[in-house]
Amino acid sequence: MTNYPGASGNGDPASREQGSDTGFGQRVDQLGNEAQQLWSDARGAVDDLGQTLDIRGRVERNPYGMMAAALGVGYVLGGGLFTPLTARILRLGVRLAALPFVKDELLGMAETALQGYQTGRRMAGPPPSPPMDGSAAADASAAGKPRPPSY
Repeated sequence: MTNYPGASGNGDPASREQGSDTGFGQRVDQLGNEAQQLWSDARGAVDDLGQTLDIRGRVERNPYGMMAAALGVGYVLGGGLFTPLTARILRLGVRLAALPFVKDELLGMAETALQGYQTGRRMAGPPPSPPMDGSAAADASAAGKPRPPSY
């Protein structure tokens, strides 16, 4: 039989005679002390983390943002990450994020098409028109040119 250091008695009657009851009481006291030490270490770690993150200051400066962050963390920890609702929200977010890029691309294509149209009109030349006085001719030529849209 193997004896381990710090272990006293395994129900052996001989070990009971040697005062194993006092060894058991000491062991319980030691476990209680270790539990208190673990609790104080954990509390100190939480306090250090709280000071590092400055949660109270952040809540005072931006309460709505911290509420949104708390809701998001609770949603993720509550198992909401892999649900159909999350998939729909992500799809909507990707579409909204891509919207400015698509808008810029479409505007660029429209500007290019408009420039090509204007270049084609200039190369074809103006259609023959009856002679007019100066101001009427300027108004007529300005009326035939399309203007780029203003946004």
